[in-house]
Amino acid sequence: MNERIKKIRKELDLTQQEFANRLGTARNNIAGYETGKRSPSNAVISLMCKEFNVNETWLRTGEGEMFIELDMEDQLMEWSARVLSGRDSKFKKQFVTMLMSLSENEWELLEKKARELVQNLDRKEKD
Repeated sequence: MNERIKKIRKELDLTQQEFANRLGTARNNIAGYETGKRSPSNAVISLMCKEFNVNETWLRTGEGEMFIELDMEDQLMEWSARVLSGRDSKFKKQFVTMLMSLSENEWELLEKKARELVQNLDRKEKD
């Protein structure tokens, strides 16, 4: 299991400290799990699966896919929970709050401008 825990962390591009912070534990615990010197409790395994959307069967046995496939709505819910629960994310919270207050016309304008940006980038790549 130790190699699979490390694989999850690397796949998510997190340091041991960042991974530990998300789980509410110490970095040395993560290092211990990854080296096999410590075994995570069932509660830690459950939390790891919930926090990172990991397939528990894969984590315990190596069978199946690493991550559980989420539909777009679940992905959005997970993302917004992460953004809004962060301690040092004042800008992120303000930005999400601004998005929540957009009218339908403002969303249409935003979509139009995003499409223009993509077209401009496509043109620049062709030059």
